[in-house]
Amino acid sequence: LLSKRSCSTLIRRFETYFFIELLRILAPFSSLLLIFINNMKLGSSNSPSDMESGKSTVEEEMKKLLTSETPQNPSSPEPAESPTKADAPIVSSLGLRILTLLAFQNCFKNLLMRFIMKDKPDFLTSAAVIGVEVVKLILCVLYIVIIDRRSLWSIIEFMKDDYKHAILLTIPAAAYSFQMSMEYVALANLDAAIFSVLVQSKLLTTASFSAVILRKRFKFIQIVSLILLTVGVMLININNMKEGSDDNSNNIKGVMATLGIAVSSGFASVYTEKVIKAQRSNNVSRKNYSLAYMQVQLALVSLVILGIYAVIIDYEKIRDNGLLHNFTTGAFVSVFNSAIGGLTVAAVLKYADSVLKSYATAISVVMTGVLSMILFGTQLNAIYGLGIVNVVCAVLLYNGKNLDKLAC
Repeated sequence: LLSKRSCSTLIRRFETYFFIELLRILAPFSSLLLIFINNMKLGSSNSPSDMESGKSTVEEEMKKLLTSETPQNPSSPEPAESPTKADAPIVSSLGLRILTLLAFQNCFKNLLMRFIMKDKPDFLTSAAVIGVEVVKLILCVLYIVIIDRRSLWSIIEFMKDDYKHAILLTIPAAAYSFQMSMEYVALANLDAAIFSVLVQSKLLTTASFSAVILRKRFKFIQIVSLILLTVGVMLININNMKEGSDDNSNNIKGVMATLGIAVSSGFASVYTEKVIKAQRSNNVSRKNYSLAYMQVQLALVSLVILGIYAVIIDYEKIRDNGLLHNFTTGAFVSVFNSAIGGLTVAAVLKYADSVLKSYATAISVVMTGVLSMILFGTQLNAIYGLGIVNVVCAVLLYNGKNLDKLAC
C-alpha cells in the first residue's frame, strides 16, 4: 500500500503531466487567439509584417513554455504544429478595405467618365486635365498646411532641395498627362465595359518594356498569363468591331486611344523603376516629408507640361473662347472625381502589394461590365464573357503567389 505522501506526489505528477498535454493541444488555438486580440487592439495600423512578427513571437513563447516544462517521454504524442505563414489569411482586414476602395474607385471613374463623354461634349480635354492637376495641387497644399501643420515655405524648400528629382519627373508626368487626355477620347468612343478590359493590355506593354529595358526575366506562369491577356484583348476587340460595324471609325479611335494609354503606362512604369528609383536625390530626406509633398511636386511638373501642350494644340480655341469654354457641370464633376480618386489611390498604394492590386483590377473589370450593362444597356455576349475571363485570369496569374498549392 502506498503512503499518503506517495499518493499526493503521484497526483501532483499526474496533474502536471495532464496540464502539459492540455497545453500541447491548445497551443495552436491559444496563439491564434492572442494574435486576434493583438490585432483588435492595434486596429488597422498593423501591417502584414507586424502581424507575422507578432505571430512568430507568440509561437516562440509557447514553444519555450512547452519545451521547458515537458518531461522527455518517448511514448508521448507529437506536439501539434503551430500555424505557419502559409495558413495566414490571404487578405487582412486592412487589405480588404484597400481592395474594396481600389476596385470601386476604378469602376466608378470609368462609369462616370463614360456617362459624361458618351454624348461627346465640346469642351477642351486639355482644360479638364489641367483642372485635375490644379485641384490635386490645392488639396495637397491644404493638407500640408492644415493636417501636417507646416508652412508654405516648407514646400518651396522641398522643391529647391529636390529639384533633380523634379527634372526626372518630367517624362512620367508627361506620360500620366497623356493617359488622362486619352481617357476622355477613349470613353467618348467606347463603352466603359470594353474600355476597362482593353486598358489591361498595359500589363503586356509593361512586361515588354521591362524585358527590353530592364532585361527582366519572367516565369513560365507569367508568360502564360501574357498569352491569356493577349487572347482576351483580341476577343474583346473582335466582339467590339462586330457589334459596332455601323460606327467602326469611332470604335477604332477609342481602341487606339486605349492602346496609347497602355503603351504610355508601361513605359512610365519602367522608366520610374530604372531612372527615378535608381537616381533619387540624396540631398533630401523623404522621411521628413509626407506624401502630399511628392504629389505637389508631381502636380507642378504636370502643370508645366500641360500648359505647353494646351498652348501648342488648343491655342486658337483658348484665345477665341477661353480655357473653360463649354465646360459643363459633368466636366467639373469628372475633374474633381479624377483628382480625388488619384490622390486616394496614391495614398493607399503603399499598403497594397501587386497581388492586392491585381485582385482589385479583376473585381473592377467585372463590376464595370455588369454595371455598364445595367446603366447604359451595353450588350454583353459570350465572346465578351470569354474575353473577360481570359483577362481576369491573366491579371491574377501574373502577380499570383503560391500557385502550386492544392486548391482543395
